[in-house]
Amino acid sequence: MIRRAAVLLLVAVALSGCGFTPMYAQNAAGGTLSRIAVSAPDSRLGFELREQVEDALGWNRGATPPLHRLALEVDQERIPLGRRIDDTAVRYQLTVSAAWTLTPVSGAPALSGVETAIVTYAAADQPYAGIAAQQDGEDRAVAELSRRLRLAILTALAE
Repeated sequence: MIRRAAVLLLVAVALSGCGFTPMYAQNAAGGTLSRIAVSAPDSRLGFELREQVEDALGWNRGATPPLHRLALEVDQERIPLGRRIDDTAVRYQLTVSAAWTLTPVSGAPALSGVETAIVTYAAADQPYAGIAAQQDGEDRAVAELSRRLRLAILTALAE
């Protein structure tokens, strides 16, 4: 127990001397996340992604002016997986990609990248159940994509 405490103390002292700053510290990249304005395409998927990304970044409308603008372009592809005897799909794979561009309001060079999320969902025989399953798959893909976008933006701002 004493040895463990000594090792932890040694690691803490070593990290404080090397200039290590936690990613979510106020003066680090995480402090600017709440000041990023997000724009996305006018579609159901674009709206859902914008809402999820704003929540993930902690965007507070009207509190302070934005420091950055995040432009998102969304693309989705649905591929049938497996076939029944009547040649209808058993499952679908939904791939949602978002190309992002983070532009500082000051006019500095922009940062950009592409993030992708892949989910699957079961095909349903009833029309309403099929629509609900597809929308649930889109919602899960958007939630995963917003997490990936947040990490990519944090990494880009930290560098």
